Amino acid sequence: MHGKKLAAWARELLILGLLLGGVLAARSSLADHYVVPTGSMEHTLYPGDRVVVDKRAYGLRVPFTRIELGDGDAVSRGDIVIFDSPYDGTRLIKRIVAIGGDRVVLRGGRLWINGVALADSGIPNVERFGDTLAVLRLDHGGGPDYEQVLPAKTLLAIGDHRGNSRDGRFFGLIGEDDVYARALGVYYRRGEGFVWRPL
Repeated sequence: MHGKKLAAWARELLILGLLLGGVLAARSSLADHYVVPTGSMEHTLYPGDRVVVDKRAYGLRVPFTRIELGDGDAVSRGDIVIFDSPYDGTRLIKRIVAIGGDRVVLRGGRLWINGVALADSGIPNVERFGDTLAVLRLDHGGGPDYEQVLPAKTLLAIGDHRGNSRDGRFFGLIGEDDVYARALGVYYRRGEGFVWRPL
C-alpha cells in the first residue's frame, strides 16, 4: 500500500513538473509579459505598466536559448521591442526608429529618416511611423542630437521621452537578432487597473 501511494505521488510530481516546464518554455519562446521600469517611453508607456509581448514575432526560438527555429517578421520602424542593453545587459523596452540602410537625423528630439521628417504636421509632438503614431514627451528637451547611416541588420532604438531616455544614442545600435519580442499592448496601468491599450 505504501509503495502505491509513493508511486502516485511520484506521478503527480512528474505531471506537475512537466506542466511547470511547459509553462516556462512557453514564456521563454512564445509569449510573456514585461513590467515597464522607467518613464523613458512616456507618453506611450508609463512606469509600472504591464505589457504583453510576443516572443514569436521575429522568429521562434528554442526555449531558454537564442537558437532560432524559423524566421518571423522583420523588425519595422515604429515597433516597440524588448532587448538587452549592449551597455550593461539590462532588459529594455524602446521604439525602433530606424533600420539597416536608413539615414537617421535626430535634432531637438525630432526625427528625419532618409531626409523625410516624421513629425505629423497636424499634431504637435507626434511622429508617424507608417500607420503608427508616437506621442513624444519633449518637456525635458530632446536629448542628444544624433546622425548616422545604419549598417545592414542593425537597428536604432530610442525612447519616446526623448530628453529622459538612455537609448541607442548612448549605447549604440543593436542587431536584428538581439530583439527578443514585440510589445503588443498594455494590459495593466497604475491608477486604471486592467485595461487593454494596443501598441
